Amino acid sequence: MTHKHLLLAGSFCLSLIAGQVMAAVSTEQAAQLGGALTAVGAETAGNADGSIPAYTGGLPSSTGKVDGDGFLPNPYADEKPLFVITAQNVSQYHSKLSAGQLAMFKRYPDTYKIPVYTTHRSVTLPDKSLASAKVNATHTALVEGGNGLENYQPGAVPFPIPQSGLEVIWNHIGRYRGETLKRIVVQASPQTNGSFTPSVVKQQMAFPQGLSDYQPQEMANILNYYREEFLEPARLAGGVLLVHETINQVKEPRMAWQYNAGQRRVRRAPQIAYDSPAAEGMRTLDDFDLFNGAPDRFDWKLVGKKEMYIPYNSYQLESPALKYTDIIKPGHINQDYARYELHRVWHLEATLKPGQRHIYSKRDIYIDEDSWQAAEADAYDGRGQLWRVSEGHAMFFYDYKVPSFAAETHYDVLSGRYSVNSLRNEEKNAYEFNVPFSRKEFTPSALRATGIR
Repeated sequence: MTHKHLLLAGSFCLSLIAGQVMAAVSTEQAAQLGGALTAVGAETAGNADGSIPAYTGGLPSSTGKVDGDGFLPNPYADEKPLFVITAQNVSQYHSKLSAGQLAMFKRYPDTYKIPVYTTHRSVTLPDKSLASAKVNATHTALVEGGNGLENYQPGAVPFPIPQSGLEVIWNHIGRYRGETLKRIVVQASPQTNGSFTPSVVKQQMAFPQGLSDYQPQEMANILNYYREEFLEPARLAGGVLLVHETINQVKEPRMAWQYNAGQRRVRRAPQIAYDSPAAEGMRTLDDFDLFNGAPDRFDWKLVGKKEMYIPYNSYQLESPALKYTDIIKPGHINQDYARYELHRVWHLEATLKPGQRHIYSKRDIYIDEDSWQAAEADAYDGRGQLWRVSEGHAMFFYDYKVPSFAAETHYDVLSGRYSVNSLRNEEKNAYEFNVPFSRKEFTPSALRATGIR
């Protein structure tokens, strides 16, 4: 099946108005899942020249065992780059790069590079999530205005056969990310000379169905619970953030609270959304995960599908053999440790709605077809000038069948600074999946507790 035919499936048309509410697809359309399309809606077949292989199920959970420090073996450790894109040869690969990637070559012609490796379609998800995705295909719909979901089975892609830009961005927002997770990660916003102070952050996330005291009716409108606590540096230590992310954001917007260690007070935090600054002003709050939160301030146009060199299987970048100083360099991370592969992505163009406020006037977001995880995002300022370039360096916890990031980068191509988060190279046993959390650990009254349990 060709890209064109897939995009036209179910009388789909790219000229659909981005805000139009679409119904679930028919049973006949959904029958493609598990055949011409994978269970989550990716094209099962490879591309014409074989540079993108057919999907055969991803990495099995038996691929490797976690070592004593909590790191998975790199299943592709013996591979070498097929070629390296540099400022000198970038014109040859222009059609398979984003505007942001091209801007990085222009901004850093001597140091920025994209090493391209053999493509591996590594993603695999739990059977429960795959089964729920098929149910969602024929049942889930957007609420009025597109700012929420109805008849949605959580823990799975809501629209495996998307018919609008809004459905695609909701696939990214609602994609499978495990049920519960606790991790310790490092983030930094280096100066232009590369100097940085690392921030060590404890984070925990739980999807309602993973909680020990899950109440389906009571938690029906919760997408996930998120909590983070800064451990270092001292000036930030003890601050805690709590977020309740909702599914129907018209009915009930995101709820957030902050605990200030110095004041010993818990406050509602309605500013934890949209374009509020984060990471020393190097990104917005809705830049995290390359996009998160309510999509209501933008019109979402589905440009189509394309083949693109995106960060993928980034096990080398999270190697415990590396120090943070090996990775964090002036202008951008050390691209010697990055890995890019050719994959099919969904291209979204988000344009700020008339009368709405945001520091970005437009965003281009590119979403991997196999995981529905965003891989690249370009953001434009109010003058229409490319401002920020974000990359999600994907890796897959094949032992738990969870797609994630080895690093997430946000580059300011105007100032020459950037932020990087989700690093864990120097942390031992930083990730813990299937943590037995209860709802009480995600309540405002729990924010005074010292540390995340």
